[in-house]
Amino acid sequence: MYRKIVDVLADLKASDLRSRFDHLGQTFTDRGVTFALGGEERPFPLDLIPRIIAASEWEELAAGVRQRVHALEAFLDDVYGEGACFSDGLIPRRLVTTSPHFRREAVGIVEQNGARITVSGIDIVRDEGGRLRVLEDNVRIPSGVSYVIENRRAMTQSFGSLFSQYRVHPVDEYPSRLLHALRQSAPDGIRDPTVVVLTPGVHNAAYFEHVLLARLMGVELVEGSDLVVIGNSLFMRTTQGERPVHVVYRRVDDEWIDPLHFRPDSVVGVAGLVNAVRAKTVSMSNAIGNGVADDKLIYTYVPELIRYYLNEDPLLENVETYRLEDPECLHEILDHLERYVVKPVDGSGGKGIVIGPQSDEATLRDLRTTIISNPRGFIAQRTVSLSTVPTFVDNQMSPRHVDLRPFAISDGNEVWVLPGGLTRVALAEGALVVNSSQGGGSKDTWVLANAQRSSPEPVVETAAPPISFDGERRRQVPERPAGSNQ
Repeated sequence: MYRKIVDVLADLKASDLRSRFDHLGQTFTDRGVTFALGGEERPFPLDLIPRIIAASEWEELAAGVRQRVHALEAFLDDVYGEGACFSDGLIPRRLVTTSPHFRREAVGIVEQNGARITVSGIDIVRDEGGRLRVLEDNVRIPSGVSYVIENRRAMTQSFGSLFSQYRVHPVDEYPSRLLHALRQSAPDGIRDPTVVVLTPGVHNAAYFEHVLLARLMGVELVEGSDLVVIGNSLFMRTTQGERPVHVVYRRVDDEWIDPLHFRPDSVVGVAGLVNAVRAKTVSMSNAIGNGVADDKLIYTYVPELIRYYLNEDPLLENVETYRLEDPECLHEILDHLERYVVKPVDGSGGKGIVIGPQSDEATLRDLRTTIISNPRGFIAQRTVSLSTVPTFVDNQMSPRHVDLRPFAISDGNEVWVLPGGLTRVALAEGALVVNSSQGGGSKDTWVLANAQRSSPEPVVETAAPPISFDGERRRQVPERPAGSNQ
């Protein structure tokens, strides 16, 4: 599938490619698409080689994502409602209530449209056999869709000629889909709801995304100080007075969202917001307490949750994962830490991950002590040799490991999956973690239209032989084993 791209880029001079690559970075800097690394704002690296996904494979992936979101939605509704999964012995109540993201304040709150997970991002990888597997779930406040939108805009401007070789699904439908879902969640009787995006402010790492989505949806971007709860109703302060607000798309974590119920020192939340949600005068997306479904220990139960709530077999399997609170698993993992990837159950952004095959004895010794003191706080996964895709590095095309975060939107009836998603790529040779804070970048993700389906078989991604752009072909770099790509 990459041959047409290779042919086009191979005809360009190295200086021209470098100029276009630099232009991508400058474009992102000018538009504020940056991230903080070492106290310095840098453009989020966008690789000039898109990732291509065949239509048949995308259909399989999207169906699996929809199934997973439906199951997690049912689980969250059950956890904060009837609790049948506990009484039926599917999952221990203790496991849920000891999760750092379980919120008792959310018990009994019923969402207006039945959607606690308006926006989700499910991280997908491909294993050694070419099978798609779920690495983790993100149903709390998933971020990154702004890169999907901006990557496509930048690639269209800088490499428009590449699009003439393929029929690629657009990604610009996302803001209208999100706005529709948010409006659908409005309290009963509100025909023309006022929707706002609640941001922690300019110092948040995802602030650019908050601004972009508010602008593209045509709604107000607000901070906590712009809102006030009066008589269990939410209002926005304006120059014309206080205006009712009916739907909040919040980008503020649970613990900061309401100082009356969570951290009293929060200055980015809104006092009384949880009471207003419970009174059903305002709805909030995503729902409070969703983070319990992001707990990586809960992740190990998702295949069982799918069977329990949907009466279906999982379309996408998990990466093989071990619960360290199980004494038998704990003993095995502690004896062979050098074989596994160990993750904290509430970690994010690649923080706290230890990749056993790449760690020294001192690191593994410290990890062993930490796990013994808190087995509930960790899971272990086998290392997975992830697929690679062609990536422009040091003026040549070389294989680099990738993951994919498809974004899904639920309006309470339908789960729609954005045809593309965020492909994150480890730019350093042999690197396994793809986060920008760990030196990773991103790719524009092209989902091909049905007419271009070349075969019913899924396409296993491997990198094309590296090409230096003076025309010289380089030796293929062997695929490296990978562990986690959070």
